[in-house]
Amino acid sequence: MIKKQIAEIAIIGGSGFYDFFGKDAKEIEIKTKFGKPSDKIIIGEVFGKRVAFLPRHGKNHQFPPHKIPYKANIAALKEIGVQIIIAPSAVGSLKEKIKPGDFVICDQFIDRTKYREHTFFHGPKVAHIEMAYPYCEDLRKTAVALAKKLGFRAHAKGTVAVVEGPRFSTVAESIFYSKMGCDVINMTQYPEVALAAEQGICYLNISLVTDYDAGIYAGKKVKPVSVEEVFTNFKKNTAKLKKLISEIIKNLPAERTCDCQKKAERAKI
Repeated sequence: MIKKQIAEIAIIGGSGFYDFFGKDAKEIEIKTKFGKPSDKIIIGEVFGKRVAFLPRHGKNHQFPPHKIPYKANIAALKEIGVQIIIAPSAVGSLKEKIKPGDFVICDQFIDRTKYREHTFFHGPKVAHIEMAYPYCEDLRKTAVALAKKLGFRAHAKGTVAVVEGPRFSTVAESIFYSKMGCDVINMTQYPEVALAAEQGICYLNISLVTDYDAGIYAGKKVKPVSVEEVFTNFKKNTAKLKKLISEIIKNLPAERTCDCQKKAERAKI
């Protein structure tokens, strides 16, 4: 039960968003029945709307992808009244046409994780959430239109392979994911998107391409992906990412008309 609606919109992202709200931002600390979220939640205002920011990996990047407290993160945002999550993430490209610096507004995922808590429903309450179209279609359309308006290279859809991590893929794995029909690869989008869906929260992913994955490099005289390359390219494009997210927040409608909340209600037995 939400005691007070502190923020309606949330950003789950990296440390580059700590200055997103300016000097008037405030920190709040929340503990859920699933434990503490990755870090304190920052609350600020963007275009007159109350927005929360939660660093996915923690302020000091102390949580690797497979140890992020995904359930606590989503539960904490739900508790403060969040109805919309905008979730930027770094991804590697599995297709030559998807280049570093591009945005991909993902519409599908393939889950290749192994050890993650990926549902709130372990009984006696049971729910089967619909995942045919996991990302909020209304938010996706808004993001694609605004990226085009801003002149950013953005792919209107894409399938992301979500791997366990924290290691990067072998060349064979990368080629396999590409042949499976995946466009990009990432370590954090699942179970974040599914948990948000179970709570009736609209979820938008904005994938920022930081590198070509190992399979693209096969047979070419180019070094495979490295941590340094990922962080350098993400930081290089953070300003564009912030601009796009700001415009999305500015143009969000007053009321949700999507199916996200209804899907969560239909899921419960």
